[in-house]
Amino acid sequence: MAKDKTPVTPAVRALRAAGVSFTEHPYAYEEKGGTAVSARELGVDEHCVVKTLIMEDERKNPLIVLMHGDRQVSTKELARVLGVKTVAPCSPDTALKHSGYMVGGTSPFGTRKTMPVYLEETILELPRIFINGGKRGFLVGLDPREVVRVLEPKLVTVGIP
Repeated sequence: MAKDKTPVTPAVRALRAAGVSFTEHPYAYEEKGGTAVSARELGVDEHCVVKTLIMEDERKNPLIVLMHGDRQVSTKELARVLGVKTVAPCSPDTALKHSGYMVGGTSPFGTRKTMPVYLEETILELPRIFINGGKRGFLVGLDPREVVRVLEPKLVTVGIP
């Protein structure tokens, strides 16, 4: 496969099927580099890079949290908002089972299972976001309102700077 060819991931297929206009941003993936590396490689503010986190409540019900790259999720606040006792990140194997994506390449689009999506409200204040396109080292750029249109997330305020 040529370097400049778009990877056809379930996320890319889902975005195309939904008529979402997006740009493709491949970059050199670094293990455990997270959004700091992708922001640096793309030359964008880490606040505009949105991470996709697969979490679960105490009953093992999976959910997706979309958060600014430069913020953490207050799991205590998220649990309170959801009306559950606890929320915690899934193990990489469990996240793969639910989403169909390897950690580091998790996209909220085209997931294996349909899960509720929670979006940090301030993401909607950004003119453009960069979010995983379903493969390590591959982000897509799009208008955050498209995330709302396609995924119908519940808006939350659970970010910690």
